[in-house]
Amino acid sequence: MLHPRARTMLLLAIPALIIGVASSLVLIVVMKVASVLQTLLWTALPAKLGFSADSSAWIILMLTLTGIAVGLAIRFSPGHAGSDPALEPLIGAPVSPSALPGLIVALIVGLAGGVSLGPEHPIMAVNIGLAVYLGSRILPRVGALDWTILASAGTIGALFGTPVAAALIFSQTLTSNDDAPLWDKLFAPLMAAAAGALTTSLFFHPHFSLSLPHYGEMQIADIFSGAIVVAIAIALGMVAVWCLPRLHRLMHKLKHPVLILGTGGLILGILGSIGGTVTLFKGLDEMQQLAFSQVFSVSDYLLFAVIKLAALVVAAACGFRGGRIFPAVFVGVALGLMLHEHVDAVPAAITVSCSILGLVLVVTRDAWLSLFMAAVVVPDSTLFPLLCIVMLPAWLLLAGKPMMMAWRNDK
Repeated sequence: MLHPRARTMLLLAIPALIIGVASSLVLIVVMKVASVLQTLLWTALPAKLGFSADSSAWIILMLTLTGIAVGLAIRFSPGHAGSDPALEPLIGAPVSPSALPGLIVALIVGLAGGVSLGPEHPIMAVNIGLAVYLGSRILPRVGALDWTILASAGTIGALFGTPVAAALIFSQTLTSNDDAPLWDKLFAPLMAAAAGALTTSLFFHPHFSLSLPHYGEMQIADIFSGAIVVAIAIALGMVAVWCLPRLHRLMHKLKHPVLILGTGGLILGILGSIGGTVTLFKGLDEMQQLAFSQVFSVSDYLLFAVIKLAALVVAAACGFRGGRIFPAVFVGVALGLMLHEHVDAVPAAITVSCSILGLVLVVTRDAWLSLFMAAVVVPDSTLFPLLCIVMLPAWLLLAGKPMMMAWRNDK
């Protein structure tokens, strides 16, 4: 009854479902362990020792020790805990299985210790490495690229709690032809992404959306306002793009990972003591604090945005194992709230969503993912036409500009 193409897709559906569920479980376990360790380090331990977790001394001490611990994990793990995320895109080549335990330890310690990076890059590397290693042994006729696509799709679905992001990302990477339509190629990745998203939703729900005043009917002036906000966000992000490879080269002159990451942890601690604990960690929970608080001023939001962006650059340049998307979203939220407070005639929904769009576009250079993150954080359907319009000048501004990555010859 089924066409041979349909039978092929169904055959891939089972491994896609398994990989999607497994990708989500890896993420859940890592995040739960990191959460428990974070509570111990930032709540139980300072209370027992008579410190305040918000004090500059504790922040600097914790971030410095975190840097040293991550450096030791990288130095003494086989394969040196995978490749440096500053040199790799989000979806990269499979990592050797021997490097995965060290990579997981480095990720958990960094997340719990307050490093300003998200979990997306290491989790992606772990899931791709496991999928390629196990899949090539169970089904050797399936190529490494296919396992990589399924694992990355499952991870994206698990990270964002929806398969939509995976559909958008892979719709531009899986080109179609006459023999294999695009949706044939998307079928298995979407199955993996859906399985990952559903598995994640059984244990926790990612809190991306902010409670901002509803945006009404779009006006022509709002398009110009949004375009200006995006341009400001891109300008701020390009400063980070310029700084990252140069700081990466400077920090890696220290050679030893414990020295590099220990020094980086100290710098992150100093930045954290200036910006406060709201500028620590991956940024998703902290951006909720920004949106709900009524006490922050224009200068506060600006300070948070600059400190978080600086911490993101330092953490990435020093080789902390983590991703840059979630911290970039925090920077976008802080910048957007600052611009709204500065010019309150422009709705917060516009300033926040357009700032996120610009920052994520700089970090990822992926228009679909940038639109997705802006629409998820500010879930207002009336904004989507505006975001699509302001994406056009944003894409023009970034055409031909360097990516937010370090130079491969730094080392």
